[in-house]
Amino acid sequence: MPILGIIASSIRKGFIWTSRTMSASTTWRQVAYGSSIFAAIAEGTTAAASSTDGITWTARTLPSAGNWRGIGSSGSLFVAVAHSGTDAASSTNGTSWTARTLSVSGFWRDVAWGNNLWVTVAEASANASSSPDGITWTTRTLPVSASWHGVVYGGGIWVAVAIGGTTAASSPDGITWTARTMPVSGDWLAVEYGNSTFVAVAQSSSNAATSSNGTSWTTRTLPSSTTWRDITFGNGLFVAIASTGTVSATSPDGITWTARTLPASVDWRGVAYGASVFAAIATGTTQAASAAW
Repeated sequence: MPILGIIASSIRKGFIWTSRTMSASTTWRQVAYGSSIFAAIAEGTTAAASSTDGITWTARTLPSAGNWRGIGSSGSLFVAVAHSGTDAASSTNGTSWTARTLSVSGFWRDVAWGNNLWVTVAEASANASSSPDGITWTTRTLPVSASWHGVVYGGGIWVAVAIGGTTAASSPDGITWTARTMPVSGDWLAVEYGNSTFVAVAQSSSNAATSSNGTSWTTRTLPSSTTWRDITFGNGLFVAIASTGTVSATSPDGITWTARTLPASVDWRGVAYGASVFAAIATGTTQAASAAW
C-alpha cells in the first residue's frame, strides 16, 4: 500500500474526540455543515458561530433573539428555525444571516433539505412547512398532532419522528405525509440518513431504530441508556451524542454501535460532519469537540 494510503488507513482506525472551544458560552442548540463551513445557532439570543474546520470558532450574529432550535444545510444555503412563532433565517455563507418568516406560528424543532425542498416540523401540533428556497414557506400537515422533533430526507423519501410514543411519518415529496410506526415506544428525538439507511435515536433509553425504506422500522440498541440528543452521518459513519455525561457512539450501519467518549461532561446538543471531521457543540458552555474521520 502506498505511504499515503497507510496513513489514511491508520487515521480511519481510530475515532477520538478532542476538546475544542466555542466563540462564547451560551445556549448552543444545533450545528450544520455546508458551503465549506460549520454554522451553529443558540437559543434565546442572537448568538451564532462558524468554523471552517470544526476546531476554531468565530462569533456570528442571527437576525433576532429567537428561540433558535433547528438548522439545516443544502450545501449552498443554511436555514435556521425558531421554537416559537414564525421566526426563520437563512445564510449563504454561514457567517451573515437574513431574517425569514415561516408560514404559520409553531414550536419549530428541526429543518432539513432534500429533493430541492426545505421541510421543517413542529412539536405540539401537526404543523410542517416547506419551501423551495428557504424564503417563501407553505404550511403542510403531518398525520397527527405530536411532538415532532426530527426530519430528514434520503433514498427518495422524507421521514419525521416524534417524542412520546411510536409516532413517525413519511412523505414522498415533503408535502403529503403518511403515518408510520416506530418499533418501540420512546422519545424519538433525532433521525439521520446514510449508507441507504435511516437511523433514529431516542432519549432516556438505549433505543435506536433503523429503516431501509423510511416506512418500516427495526429496533436497535445503543451502547448505554442515556439522553441521546442528536445523530449525524459522514464518510461512512453514524455518530450519536448524548446530552448528559461524556457519552457518544459510532456505527457504520446503525445496527452495531461502539461506545465513544466525549472530552467533557456537559450538556451536548448538536453534531455535524464536514471538512473530514465530526463537530459537536454543548449548551451553556464554551465546550465543543471534534473528531477527525
